[in-house]
Amino acid sequence: MGLLGNIFVGEFSHQLDAKNRLCIPAKWRFEGDREEVYVALPNPIGCVTVYPPKMVARLEEKVAAIRLGDTKGQKVLSKLFSQADTFGCDTQGRITLSKTLIQHAQLKKDALLVGSYLTFNIWEPSRYRTYKEGPWEEENEMSQLLQQLGV
Repeated sequence: MGLLGNIFVGEFSHQLDAKNRLCIPAKWRFEGDREEVYVALPNPIGCVTVYPPKMVARLEEKVAAIRLGDTKGQKVLSKLFSQADTFGCDTQGRITLSKTLIQHAQLKKDALLVGSYLTFNIWEPSRYRTYKEGPWEEENEMSQLLQQLGV
């Protein structure tokens, strides 16, 4: 691991097994990742975004900054984290995705792991192609709220 820690770049194709486990690319793993906590969130663009342990603390700071009186912020947090999940890697470098996240990303058997430098996304391959080739200006209400909150 370098000065910045693990970075997530590139694209990797993997398959979900019968127990909804997905292998993290060896290039993206690090010593101690079995004990650490990853946070997986349903991304409004149609995939699952995985925050690795080093980013979880940053996410925690941003979430803690959302005040109770910020009703829009609280609504976003409720919607987002009610569908989220936490996990570590098993000894073979696999993570287990919840049924909620699998449904959100419309995953079946094949999955595409796409690096976003500090996080990574898990996509259903045809959805990713559609997203990648689609217009840039497309945004929905949840995306706008997440952006306003800095999440």
